Amino acid sequence: MHHIIFAYPEKITADQLSYFNGLQKKLEKIGYEILINHCYKDIVACAVSNTRIVSIIFDWKNSPIDMLDDLAEYKPNLPVFAISSQHEDIDLDLNSFKLNLDFLQFDIGLPDQGVCRITQGIDEYIKNILPPFTKQLMKFVSKNDYAFCTPGHQAGLGFQKTPVGTLFYDFYGPNIFRSDISISMTEMGSLLEHSGPHKEAEEFIAETFNADRSFIVTNGTSTSNKIVGMYAASDGDTILMDRNCHKSLTHFMMMVDVHPIYLKPTRNAYGIIGGIPASEFTKESIQAKLDMHPTATQWPVYAVITNSTYDGIFYNVDKIKKELDIKHIHFDSAWVPYTNFHPIYAGKYGMCGRSIEGKTIYETQSTHKLIAAFSQGSMIHIKGAYDESRFNEAFMMHTSTSPFYPLVASCEVSGAMMKGRVGYHVINEAILCAMDFRKEITKLAKENKHTWYYHAWQPKYIDKGEVWELEPKADWHGFPNIDKNHLYLDPVKVTLLLPGMKGDVIDDVGIPASIVAAYLEDHGIVVEKTGPYTLLFLFSLGITRAKSMRLLAVLNTFKQLFDENKKVKDVLPSIYEEYPNFYKNMRIQALAKKQHDLMKQFNLPEVLDHAFDQLPKFVMTPHQAYQRLVRNQIKAIPVDDLIGHTAAVMVLPYPPGIPLIMPGESVTQESKVILDYLKLLEAIGSQCPGFETEIHGLEKGDDGRLYIRVIDELKQ
Repeated sequence: MHHIIFAYPEKITADQLSYFNGLQKKLEKIGYEILINHCYKDIVACAVSNTRIVSIIFDWKNSPIDMLDDLAEYKPNLPVFAISSQHEDIDLDLNSFKLNLDFLQFDIGLPDQGVCRITQGIDEYIKNILPPFTKQLMKFVSKNDYAFCTPGHQAGLGFQKTPVGTLFYDFYGPNIFRSDISISMTEMGSLLEHSGPHKEAEEFIAETFNADRSFIVTNGTSTSNKIVGMYAASDGDTILMDRNCHKSLTHFMMMVDVHPIYLKPTRNAYGIIGGIPASEFTKESIQAKLDMHPTATQWPVYAVITNSTYDGIFYNVDKIKKELDIKHIHFDSAWVPYTNFHPIYAGKYGMCGRSIEGKTIYETQSTHKLIAAFSQGSMIHIKGAYDESRFNEAFMMHTSTSPFYPLVASCEVSGAMMKGRVGYHVINEAILCAMDFRKEITKLAKENKHTWYYHAWQPKYIDKGEVWELEPKADWHGFPNIDKNHLYLDPVKVTLLLPGMKGDVIDDVGIPASIVAAYLEDHGIVVEKTGPYTLLFLFSLGITRAKSMRLLAVLNTFKQLFDENKKVKDVLPSIYEEYPNFYKNMRIQALAKKQHDLMKQFNLPEVLDHAFDQLPKFVMTPHQAYQRLVRNQIKAIPVDDLIGHTAAVMVLPYPPGIPLIMPGESVTQESKVILDYLKLLEAIGSQCPGFETEIHGLEKGDDGRLYIRVIDELKQ
């Protein structure tokens, strides 16, 4: 329901009150909800916080017009109607002309005419804020046409043929089904052919995100990455790949027979993923890697850099774009679709600035991750010269011929929400919320300095929301030999540190983060990522101060229960319910000690450092390994026996979801620390039931051991 604010003093003339009452009665009759406000200073705050407000109607004589000065900043074009008489002076200043201001006269006594003007203004406002595809989709749905084409549920009617289908229909409501329509509806255009409202949506998004060209992708950034990769590189090409890449880029390398040269990011003692050192981007470093590569001979044609990292670290992207001597530069920015809409991110994202001659910049973003779109909503942004028809071949290869239009609309609407100053305020609110939480954690940590408490991974002083440089001499970030003006921390990615590490070495006592994450989950709070002693929280658009304070309260309750050394069954009821015999008499501190001692036994900091730093030996390309897998030229062996064998699959522990072993690689004596890391994860899962780590590429055998599929050289 749309809301309208009526603002006037409690004491006004009978004629004025009669006119307001007449408007209210008629507007309510046609479906509007009227909110009466007698306190003028609250009007803008109310209009900003209540996003269903579509108009403000106020008494001109008794209302200071400057009370609305900020309205245009937060809600541009919101129709505002001043109620006056023909005898009142109308004195406007320049700020008044920023408003969508109109006047109605109460002494004429024609509320019907006033209602007509108001509804026309509201209709025009809604028309202006809706982006093109979504506007056309809503218009189409309102027509209720009969269709004899797909989808078979026919606006939800098909679901209502059975009880279970009706339950499903009622759960979602009618519009989601009405808007799920066939590509046969020509007035909606085509996502694959980039025509009609779909094309208008792409143009709207490109303008909003500062791109030369944008594509809406309906199967996530996993698909966006493959589309870009399969346009930019072909069989036999050399590519430069961030070893910190998402598994979708490994899948791209399994699909196309490219020769990857890897850029190695750093990790600190906590296992937080750092950036790639600046030296790795130089011509000298790339040439040295090329010279040592067993199969790559040509200069890379395509580079992929994860920006930001999973843990919220940005690069100085402006510098990389200028200095990296590669034609196609792809920033996998799945986690940061909001960077174009706040000045603190200037120079830190792919679409910032102008195009660079001789280079094409790509930025893939998961629109759904931290701004508002349905899951799987993604975008590809391009800046620089590219071949539209060739790129579209890759796009069509990976795009369904039956796209889900509500998903397309959600991507477009997410862009509309970010457009102009409104987007700045939405992102700024998320930054302020994260800053409040960071400051509260810091304050409580100081108050608990004689006992353990959570610490935010951040600089010592954080006065305002900004991206904080990981400075070379600063000790808070834990990355040695870091480059100046190279890496920056995003304020909305909040990592909490738990006891367990003392500098670069593991401490005598610790509280593994997986235990706290399990407690939070039992209380309805889901952590984005857990490290050995870290918890990552994302402060997205949907996070409110109330939610963040709830998180703080639950964290404090865990501390209290831990300090009181309560039984596991009282602290982690879900895990206890699943494994009652194992945890029957165990207390929470004993569980923490058990996990912590395992990490000490395996020397966690060294294992984490070397497992991702010492790469396995390149034997064949990921594509060649996958072809062997398809032909079943493989065998399964215990992970303990992996040394000397070539992996047929990628091995990817989750979290963090980054490949540890690529298809076609062999673990050697030099890189066997990888096995130590896998053994640590296996030991925690087997000795502490309920705390298993998901490891893509490994399978548990009937004997309880972990197995991996490797190339069988006897099957040729």
